[in-house]
Amino acid sequence: PAFTEALKKGTSGIKHYPELEALNFSCQLGAIPPLSEEKVTAYFSSLQLKHFQSSGICYGVIAGMDAFRDAGLDVAGKNESPLTNLGIVFGTGTSGVEKFREAIYKLDEGQVRRLGSTTVAQTMASGVSAYLGGMIGAGNLVTTNSSACATGTEAILMGYERIASERATQMLCGSTSDHGPYVWGGFDAMKVTTYKHNHEPHRASRPMSATASGFVPGSGAGAFLLESLESAQERNATIYAEVLGGAVNSGGQRLEGSMTAPNSRAVQHCIEMALQDAGVSGTDIDYINGHLTATVKDPVEIENWCAALGRSGTDFPYINSLKSMVGHCLAASGAVESVAAVLQLQHNFIAPNLNCEDLHPEISRCIDPKYIPKQYIETPLKTVVKASFGFGDVNACVIFRKN
Repeated sequence: PAFTEALKKGTSGIKHYPELEALNFSCQLGAIPPLSEEKVTAYFSSLQLKHFQSSGICYGVIAGMDAFRDAGLDVAGKNESPLTNLGIVFGTGTSGVEKFREAIYKLDEGQVRRLGSTTVAQTMASGVSAYLGGMIGAGNLVTTNSSACATGTEAILMGYERIASERATQMLCGSTSDHGPYVWGGFDAMKVTTYKHNHEPHRASRPMSATASGFVPGSGAGAFLLESLESAQERNATIYAEVLGGAVNSGGQRLEGSMTAPNSRAVQHCIEMALQDAGVSGTDIDYINGHLTATVKDPVEIENWCAALGRSGTDFPYINSLKSMVGHCLAASGAVESVAAVLQLQHNFIAPNLNCEDLHPEISRCIDPKYIPKQYIETPLKTVVKASFGFGDVNACVIFRKN
């Protein structure tokens, strides 16, 4: 409920962090979910927390367990068989960077025996799915995917495909991202994060703006419990939306595609394949949750949406970017933004786009600015699309419909 209200009000979670300023970061801003000690201890045992330093695993476990409980499911008892029809696909980009840093220093000092017994579990990429799997007792596929900023959207589609192929009944799907200078420093060095508005945090993240100067790094996690329709109906589960279908692909880092830039034709093809897989047309889409990172590629993304949907001008659907409120959550972005998309679908509203009063002229030439709302609006929604485009020229697109 708090997240839904923040979406409606356009509440920014971006703050200035003196630690980044002290480290000479150009971008001294970030978006870090506030977690009290009381909140964390509700999910982890005191033994687990004794040497725990992975913010990404922490976020992923909280989001995953909240989704699992919200679905009305029970974990398997320690002396019971695992839940063979329930699996997990929970993605990440990095894991336990702070723990890894601590380990390096101890190793350099010849203190290998002081690394602790949780170093491997916190720093292995599959740490988040392993923790969740053990807490729930999942007995189906339990894995971690990693495809840069497309990770979360891809995870949802991997779970969807597992259920559609009748190899699982329920799949817990999502993605997470650590926070902090050791995760964000590389992006600062690449100069893809904004160096402006360090002392005006709420104005800093500016997707689709003519004065956008790069993204603000964020962190956190998002999660979904996917289930076959038959199973959900049998147990009278709350159904927020139906996954109609989707697609993943790569531009192969060919044409204008590269390690850091998308191949536009591949982006369009991914969206077109998602529409085909879902059995809908571009005219059926009521709302787009864009990738839109507040970089020079925002106008290109809008052009790709126009081409793939066959819609432009006053015929374009509503579009927004959650990144204007929470920054770019990197590997977690697809999952967090999909949660935002489904909440808007469920409650029939479009969240505002912050900081794009000065809409980029190339975007305003493509679509009517009224479909990029600056204020919260209520409107009936039935079919929505979420797409993510990641480093390595990888793409993922999922389509949700109100059940």
